[in-house]
Amino acid sequence: MKLSKLALTSFLLSAGVTTVASFQQGPWGTKRNIITPVVQKHAPNEFSSSRQRQHQDLYASAVYAPTSTTISSSSVSGLEHPPIFPFGKGNQATDVDNITDMKHILGGKGANLWGMSSIGLSVPPGFTLTTECCDNYCNDWKGEIPPEVWSIVESSLATLEKETGSIFGGDDSSQSPLLLSVRSGAAISMPGMMDTVLNLGMNDNVVKSLSTKTGNPRFAWDSYRRFLEMFGNVVLDIPRSKFEEVMDDLKYEQGAFEDAELSVEALQELVKLFKGVYTQEGLAFPEDVMEQLRLAIGAVFRGWMGARAVKYRDVENIRNLLGTAVNVQVMVFGNMGETSGTGVCFTRDPNDGTQELFGEFLIDAQGEDVVAGIRTPKPISELSKVMPEVYKEFQANTDILENHYGDMQDIEFTIQEGKLYMLQTRTGKRGGEAAVKIAVDLVNQGMISKEEAISKVLPEHLDQLLHPRFADVESELYKSAVLAAGLPASPGAAVGRVAFTNEKVVENGANNIPSILVRDETSPDDVEGMYGSEGILTARGGMTSHAAVVARGWGRPCICGCTSIKVNESKGELLITLPDKSTQTFHEGDYISLNGNTGEILNGEQLVSPPSITGNFKTFMDWVDATREIGVLANADTPDDAREARKNGAEGIGLCRTEHMFFQPERISQVRQLILGNEEQEKAALEELLLYQRMDFEGIFKEMDGLPVTIRLLDPPLHEFLPSLEDDAILSSLAEQLGSSSADLIEKVKAAEEVNPMLGLRGCRLGITKPSIIEMQTRAIIEAALNAIGDGVDAKADIMVPLVGKVEEFRIQAALIRSVAETVFKERKARCDFIVGNKIELLCAALTYHKIAEKADLFSFG
Repeated sequence: MKLSKLALTSFLLSAGVTTVASFQQGPWGTKRNIITPVVQKHAPNEFSSSRQRQHQDLYASAVYAPTSTTISSSSVSGLEHPPIFPFGKGNQATDVDNITDMKHILGGKGANLWGMSSIGLSVPPGFTLTTECCDNYCNDWKGEIPPEVWSIVESSLATLEKETGSIFGGDDSSQSPLLLSVRSGAAISMPGMMDTVLNLGMNDNVVKSLSTKTGNPRFAWDSYRRFLEMFGNVVLDIPRSKFEEVMDDLKYEQGAFEDAELSVEALQELVKLFKGVYTQEGLAFPEDVMEQLRLAIGAVFRGWMGARAVKYRDVENIRNLLGTAVNVQVMVFGNMGETSGTGVCFTRDPNDGTQELFGEFLIDAQGEDVVAGIRTPKPISELSKVMPEVYKEFQANTDILENHYGDMQDIEFTIQEGKLYMLQTRTGKRGGEAAVKIAVDLVNQGMISKEEAISKVLPEHLDQLLHPRFADVESELYKSAVLAAGLPASPGAAVGRVAFTNEKVVENGANNIPSILVRDETSPDDVEGMYGSEGILTARGGMTSHAAVVARGWGRPCICGCTSIKVNESKGELLITLPDKSTQTFHEGDYISLNGNTGEILNGEQLVSPPSITGNFKTFMDWVDATREIGVLANADTPDDAREARKNGAEGIGLCRTEHMFFQPERISQVRQLILGNEEQEKAALEELLLYQRMDFEGIFKEMDGLPVTIRLLDPPLHEFLPSLEDDAILSSLAEQLGSSSADLIEKVKAAEEVNPMLGLRGCRLGITKPSIIEMQTRAIIEAALNAIGDGVDAKADIMVPLVGKVEEFRIQAALIRSVAETVFKERKARCDFIVGNKIELLCAALTYHKIAEKADLFSFG
């Protein structure tokens, strides 16, 4: 089985970050252009025009009769589209695909509210202010809604009043008060990052009218206190904790454990106390309901530029969106007693993809109660016992939505006095295992094509499946074992005994004891411990730190920058500050586990599942292979890496980093002798390194029999191989090895350090000034290829010159490589094919590539 581009892009560790090869014929023969792909997070395509037309016809009998709403250009200055789009009964636009294709204008929630209305589901009516309005509000409108837009809001509100027979701000007992929800909705889902205001339209008069009209005073006053808290927090930036403190004090006085236990009188008192919070903050609660609406819409627009929303977009790599839409919708109430409720549900299990409803609900509650954890919700399956008819209708709705959108859905719903309302649907987020199973199941069920299924599985989903992982991260056993979290620097699962030194890791390895190397931060001197460990944990360092880079290259799970830990190597102690601010001490030899996918540190030995390409995963990858049009190579630096890469379908090695072959203890000592020794010691070191390199290259050629292997000659500056000046033991040992004094050695190490290595002696410049290194590496490659060919292997050697800036540099290095190869051919009385190229990674090389191409057989871009 060949592994697809999508899979190998995620194959970051044992097989490395993938590179892609395309082949073309030129006047010089076949040349290979190696391209390292850049993967960006993207949202799966949620809409299929043909499928939507099909289901529009299928459910035509259930669709409300549409009015003549159309999508036309806007008369409002600065807007390309109308500022407001209605949804709900009698307010569908005439063109299904036209609306759903406007997700970038209506936001995901707005488009999906319209979509649910269009297929006949019970959706409370409302209207959407577009993302264009948000963009203008935050910029040209200078934080104000212009009169021409506000007049359309008012007319849209009048339409809602007519449809519902209710009055916004109605304070007459003969009128039904209209309350609204104001919710955000960007084109790409950002769960929990944006703002919502519920029960908008309440004031001192409306609460009395609502109480009389519904005959349910508790519901009315409960809705009022909820609105005061949410409006104060979201719109006026009053800390939620101010309201929570008041609530907790009152519940304590009343002897109530749950909000639902508060009496009508207590809720009336709570409303007074909440208004007191406004006063304490120097603010006044607006009794004018239209002013409430204006302020709430503005708050949601402003939330687009709020700190948490900006951070989420940065983390999720969400770019080029206009802003968030605002959905103003008629409120339906789940807090009207035992026949009402609210819930959130996935149409399939987002953890493993099982086709069963996965969600929770609460009786006598509003939506925020479920997600905020105020009360413990019940599993969705219990709704079948509490309200069997509602549950039956809800199940039917989930099937309709899955068929309509062709994907697993994340749904919000409310039940008001026994009637079900659908409030939101969106493509549900899922883990790697679930993503693949859902994609395969949807194809097998005839709901989507294989090509659509491929687009629904993200590279990070596959990354999760291609590394060892913990068996059940949703279990209570796992969750209770989580101690702290840092940066998830390298994916996978690791279990082992705490070890603070390289020596301890080696000692444990000799006794078949797994180790987790724990350090404040790592350095090149820790490579032995890093290589021998199951995983790495550091208190400092980021996603590109030494520990992170090396761990990813070697396939070791790694967590960096964990500020909750303190490492005391001298005492052999690891102190972890737990979420509740208490501490727990681990000693060398204690077991811990690391989840490199999430950055979580866990207590004890957690159950780990090895990766395998079987079942749904294999089926999915076979589909990808049948679809892809490009070849995929892998990064691999050792024979073991090459074997793993080929097992996973790599069509060659796009980058073999020779410096990674030098990190083992016996090898790095020879590299240090090469750098710091005299002429005789340098020659002896080169002879030793030749043996190591030739052995590695030969092993790689044999593993990749018949496939190209692109080998990059030594790239980093030499000082990166030198010991730390603070490591007296290594300095003393090296001084003895070189027959030098420690003082002289320290001076040599200091002299070798470069201030700006990118402009110093590295890459081809190192090869030009120290040609003996390039001669050794070339000889190792050519001799290894000849040895492999002698054993019946089809060795394909591509030699890459690193960090070339201009053609003269490449010409000098290429001439040396070809000269050494000819010498080996004469010595061995045998020849082999090889090509010489370079990596385009500097601006000057990119600008003069056409000149370099006249001399090079191979280009790599990275």
